[in-house]
Amino acid sequence: MAHFLETQQPLVFSGKKRNDRDDDDGDAVVAKKSALAACEVDPAAALASIRHEFGEHGGVNMSIEASATFTVMEPDTMKRMFAGELGPDNDFFVYSRHFNPTVLNLSRQMAALEGTQAAYCTSSGMSAISSVMLQLCSSGGHVVASSTLYGGTHALFTHFLPRTCNITTSFVDITDHGSVADAIVEGRTQVLYFESIANPTLTVADIPELSRMAHEKGVTVVVDNTFAPMVLSPAKLGADVVIHSISKFISGGADIIAGAVCGSEKLVKGMMDLRGGALMLLGPTMNAKVAFELSERIPHLGLRMKEHSHRAQVYAERMRKLGMKVIYPGLETHPQHKLLRGMVNRDYGYGGLLSIDMETEERANKLMTYLQNATQFGLMAVSLGYYETLMSCSGSSTSSELDPSQKAAAGISPGLVRMSVGYVGTLEQKWTQFEKAFLRM
Repeated sequence: MAHFLETQQPLVFSGKKRNDRDDDDGDAVVAKKSALAACEVDPAAALASIRHEFGEHGGVNMSIEASATFTVMEPDTMKRMFAGELGPDNDFFVYSRHFNPTVLNLSRQMAALEGTQAAYCTSSGMSAISSVMLQLCSSGGHVVASSTLYGGTHALFTHFLPRTCNITTSFVDITDHGSVADAIVEGRTQVLYFESIANPTLTVADIPELSRMAHEKGVTVVVDNTFAPMVLSPAKLGADVVIHSISKFISGGADIIAGAVCGSEKLVKGMMDLRGGALMLLGPTMNAKVAFELSERIPHLGLRMKEHSHRAQVYAERMRKLGMKVIYPGLETHPQHKLLRGMVNRDYGYGGLLSIDMETEERANKLMTYLQNATQFGLMAVSLGYYETLMSCSGSSTSSELDPSQKAAAGISPGLVRMSVGYVGTLEQKWTQFEKAFLRM
């Protein structure tokens, strides 16, 4: 199954079996080389260069393959599929927990987005994280992770993996490279895990340097890039595996739960192995109808991210002028602004999230109440990447799994408000709503 998840593939119609001896013609080879070059420049160019799947009757959108199981014309074909001789690269499918044509198409898009050889889409972001960790770590294994992580991830590393798998984690300040190096135990540490832009403090990780340090000691680098699709490309910066909660910016509608694992072809094939693959055996399968929905949204992700980032930048600058304690990587006052500026993909800004430190939970709740109920600036809700602005007090919501000492180590104050900046309405209209709420404080 050498090419089934290649990022760049020739244009083909879906629903037509391809002979496993078919080779690309000269034009297709040229197209692949051009697409590879584009991938190095811009994620949008990479997305525009991948194989397009048409509908069964020639529709511009691919058909939804809702079948759980697939038929064959000859008994020997099924035997060859289970032996690994035939597979999705030749349009041979056996069962949708393994591979499904519609989900496979979304996986190609995710691989193109992140510039990886392969990808596999899952039923949630946490299922993607859990499956990767169980694939890369063995019983008695060790992980080094950032102390600032999404609360669910932190709980997975702190409680679930030690209890069920005897996998332990050392949490470190990911910006303190000396501490990271000291925590890695050569020969025992299997994974270095961090978020490209941390939830909710917006600390930026030095992906190239951390990857270099980990690789010197034979450690696999896993990066959660949920906060920065299009903005950052961790695999191009040295990471081995990139994880997404597709539920957030990539979906953009706050109506779908989904995840993705992006990495090498070897990793994805290993995770789909019939006898030992974490994805195959744990079965966090994405529904084909969900995959179709998401595949229709990815083409305009770049446009959405530019507007999320633009508004977040403008709001952050104006909030700072109001005297608010605002955290945004696009501000020159952010401690990792210069670092991020050197890593970002051009024209996508610095992301659609900002945080405001109101110091106490009471003040944070008061501000959010005014913003939602008095001026309609945004909505009090968890998650992010929605077209409306979403806001939550992180310490008592998405980071509530951390105890007080862990929150302190992560830099999460009781009054930290995480804000996912939306793009509905005009910028000035929404800013007026924010300013009115602030003045009422």
